[in-house]
Amino acid sequence: MSAGRARRPETPAGPSLSPSRAADFKTCPLLFRFRTIDKLPETPSADQIRGTLVHAVLEHLFDLPAADRTPEAAAALVAPEWERLVTEEPELAEVFAADPPPRGRPARTSSAPGAGSAPAAAGPTAAAAGPTAAAAGPTAAAAGPTAGARPDADLGAGSGPAAVDGLMRDPAAVAAEIDATGQTALIDLPDGAAEAARIAAFLAGARDLLAGYFAVEDPRRLQPAERETLISTTIGDDLLLRGYIDRLDVSPAGDMRVVDYKTGGAPREAFEGRALFQLKFYALVLWRARGVVPRALRLLYLKDAEALDYSPEAGELERFERTLIALSTAIERAKRDRDFRPKPSRLCGWCSHQALCPEFGGTPPPFPELPLISTVSPDTDPDRVGALLRDDPLG
Repeated sequence: MSAGRARRPETPAGPSLSPSRAADFKTCPLLFRFRTIDKLPETPSADQIRGTLVHAVLEHLFDLPAADRTPEAAAALVAPEWERLVTEEPELAEVFAADPPPRGRPARTSSAPGAGSAPAAAGPTAAAAGPTAAAAGPTAAAAGPTAGARPDADLGAGSGPAAVDGLMRDPAAVAAEIDATGQTALIDLPDGAAEAARIAAFLAGARDLLAGYFAVEDPRRLQPAERETLISTTIGDDLLLRGYIDRLDVSPAGDMRVVDYKTGGAPREAFEGRALFQLKFYALVLWRARGVVPRALRLLYLKDAEALDYSPEAGELERFERTLIALSTAIERAKRDRDFRPKPSRLCGWCSHQALCPEFGGTPPPFPELPLISTVSPDTDPDRVGALLRDDPLG
């Protein structure tokens, strides 16, 4: 166990929020319901699994002596870390099967909600099958937190989601899967060789992303204080905030820097707000839990070899704290009233629950019975569904 890695907490007695679940509700209340109340399964995409793999390699890279933290050493960790992941969750290998079944609902041909073909299925498990995050398959989109989005709303010609394998896909999601599974390497290959070629391309892609990491940081000059750490604090009367941070650096003077790895490209405008929301969340938790406002929070975008830095201030975090308390109150009200409405946005093309969304002509499953104490939160595993929400494009 690496330094600073925390155990999973017990189920909280009151409401709780993680950065991902809070952002889910802000983006689309119905997606929040699907993920945290209905607990619908979401099969991981190859792109998301690759993000998990790269995170694991970067975590264990710092187990090596400082002088040995080289690009070659990181590349050498890729294959054994992949074997470990598959041993723990054998179904991950199924994502690279030659002919994975399509998931989701047929694409609509009109901008009106519910127009087009009938949903592929309706029911609590229709949108996805599998233990974790995002739709599977060589052209499947990564899971996203916007189940109720009109994919063709407010988008310019040629920039909106397109129909792929009968699903409404964001072009960036499609491109990410093609990249992660190495589809261009599968031309003219016999069926028996396709899966092995996909896995080989997938592992090569992970090594390429690690090269992006070394372009922005030299791990030989770093000694993280904590890695893969669960941080938590309570604000207001009983609201528990918690989330996992990839790495925490602490200077000799006590200054803290939180580092979060992103294996996708630097965020498009639609994603920037969500990334900054996550950073402010971490800053607030660390401030309230440890009494020190972090000096810096850094997002490392490995694909583009870019860094996004954010320096929080106490006054800003106080306002953000009030925002989270109000957000928790809205969530508890929605649970009490069983009112989780879809919120259409341009991010729909990343969602794996289109089959159950009214905006696509679907019907959500019956609302599950919640505990009598309405403040009990279903978010018992912050930021993670299984182990694979590490690099959800929207999570």
